[in-house]
Amino acid sequence: MTETAVQIIARGHRAEAEAAAQAIDADLELEGATYSILEEDEDAGQWRIDAYPRGEEEADAFRRVLGGFPDLVTATEALADADWLAMALSGLPPVKAGRFFVYGMHDLGRTPLNTVNLRIEAGAAFGTGHHGTTVGCLLAYDRLLKAHRYARVLDVGCGTGILAIAASRCGCRTAVGTDIDPVSVRISRENARLNQAPARFVHADGLDHRAVRAHAPYDLVFANILARPLVSLAQPIKRALRPGGTAILSGLLRSQERMVRAAYLSRGFRVVSRIHRDAWATLVLRRSGSD
Repeated sequence: MTETAVQIIARGHRAEAEAAAQAIDADLELEGATYSILEEDEDAGQWRIDAYPRGEEEADAFRRVLGGFPDLVTATEALADADWLAMALSGLPPVKAGRFFVYGMHDLGRTPLNTVNLRIEAGAAFGTGHHGTTVGCLLAYDRLLKAHRYARVLDVGCGTGILAIAASRCGCRTAVGTDIDPVSVRISRENARLNQAPARFVHADGLDHRAVRAHAPYDLVFANILARPLVSLAQPIKRALRPGGTAILSGLLRSQERMVRAAYLSRGFRVVSRIHRDAWATLVLRRSGSD
């Protein structure tokens, strides 16, 4: 680990940024490295890559790959906020992802003052905040919140309830989570009580449950599940979203990203950003506002 954690930022037009992202994915020295690519300025057509190297060698590899794209403007900045990268590698300590600080009972009394603190007890459910897909969803949501607020949020495959609870804690008036596993629903409800979050969780297979339909259309849908269910739910998620609404999708491997992306692009979504952490991908998509 570097003595001072750094973030490497590269800015440029979409084609150049996407080509650089593909080069990062193909580079053996950067296998499992953490980075994201997102649209920073739609009017100017500017995209941005944020890379979070875990050591000097990985930082040099990022600079080498990005240096092969001279039209990208690349800079390195100190990142005092990146301790969560180290913590996520050392068991189950707290995890920091953007404004969110995820912790368990053993860390009571050690939470920061300037973060949204989420106490999540996993039990038998998925979603402690340590997995690359959950971190990706929280980071994506954190970025979206810098420009938007979401009154109605749906979390499909809620696991521990962490994403719906995060939404509820950030001002969402209606947060609904669903899971096909009744144990996960029970754990989600317990976590909501621990966090004093008025999120509602229901046992459901798909998006046809009356509690889901009652609050549609949603401004934002989380779906941190698996690639094939994401593909099969593309049309139901579109129906659940208002025109112009946003979907944050994860649970898919980088190698499955193209398949999932194609299912949503064919239904009028466009890619806003994507985050890669280890072998996992998180996609942020926006539904067309015209249909």
